[in-house]
Amino acid sequence: MKSYDVIVIGAGAAGMFAAGFAALKGAKVLLLEKNRRCGAKILITGKGRCNLTNSEADPRKFIAPFGKNGKALLTALYAFGVADVMRFFEERGVPLKVERGGRVFPAQGDAGDVNRVLEKFVAEAGVELLTGCEVKDLAMEGDRLGAVQTSRGRFAADRFIVATGGLSYPETGCTGDGYDWAARCGHRVVTPEPALVAVRLREAWTAEVMDFNLKNVRITACLDGKPFEERFGEAFFTRGGIGGPIVLDMSSAIRDALKKGEVTLNLDLKPAVDAQTFDGRLQRELAEHSNRDFGNSLGALLPRDMIPLFLRLSGIDPQKKCHSITRQERQTLLGLFKALTLHVSGCEGFAKAIITAGGVSLGDIDMRTMRSKKVPNLFFAGEVIDLHAPTGGYNLQECWSTGFLAGTSAAAD
Repeated sequence: MKSYDVIVIGAGAAGMFAAGFAALKGAKVLLLEKNRRCGAKILITGKGRCNLTNSEADPRKFIAPFGKNGKALLTALYAFGVADVMRFFEERGVPLKVERGGRVFPAQGDAGDVNRVLEKFVAEAGVELLTGCEVKDLAMEGDRLGAVQTSRGRFAADRFIVATGGLSYPETGCTGDGYDWAARCGHRVVTPEPALVAVRLREAWTAEVMDFNLKNVRITACLDGKPFEERFGEAFFTRGGIGGPIVLDMSSAIRDALKKGEVTLNLDLKPAVDAQTFDGRLQRELAEHSNRDFGNSLGALLPRDMIPLFLRLSGIDPQKKCHSITRQERQTLLGLFKALTLHVSGCEGFAKAIITAGGVSLGDIDMRTMRSKKVPNLFFAGEVIDLHAPTGGYNLQECWSTGFLAGTSAAAD
């Protein structure tokens, strides 16, 4: 049975960072990955573009989107923060650019370039990598871990790092193994739930406009008619509902609200102006086209692909002359522009979730080192931990930072 200083389980973002930096500290490291290639989830991040991090360099501001658990990330961020991540990739030939909302992407390349940098980093650091190697079990020796039983044999180590990810995108190999191991070792696991997901709607017409992007819109989520969450930005309809950045960011709150009552979304297509001002715009448009059929009068207000839907939802006869539109009909039309009501039937599951909410409880991890408080030679890193944030690069930064801290802590032990 071969023995190592550190064994890292899972070769995603956190795992490759943990293995590489542990090896750079002088540790003899084995990195185990059940897939045939490392970084399966990295390759699909940001629709293949890979939103590496967020440009917010102040750690205390960076943690705000993580909510109440955010403070737990501070030590890792100070150890390896946003500037460190950007420097890491740029020094290795991946120039970066900052886009809307502080999102950081490769300036010219894509997720494949990011993954190649990581694979090369692991190799040059001297990590021994075994792909196609599934960990079957962790073997305890007293109060410590002694070895891992895998599909390719048994391996022993002094320290172990679990970086197996969550349950999102199971086709990438994320099947929740790390949660099971953590629970068997005595850790509390906060119930994993799909996060950053599209929302399913009862409206069947969304499939008709699923190729159209809703830019600069406002969505207000309501529980039994009372607003509880609001976002401004970009969204799009899907075959069965609505998705896009602002919907993904609201999805966890929507999922929780669905357990309490009926959830609706109010979509404001014209948030830059109030209802009264936009009503004036409608009146001017109708007056300007007073002798035209109503069905031919919306070109200045809507993209062409949306017009047939609005005609149907308004209930106004498309052949009715604009000068004959009643005040009540105009108010109905105004409501479609300023408060189109969408009825939520549910949220997508893990198969389409970008990340997992929940995971190994922060109370069972010393977040200054990423060491388990239950098993002294076990460390955790990445999505397997109960830390998650909205879209924008925050979640990958959490993987880089906790991976670095786990790797260097385990190597220094």
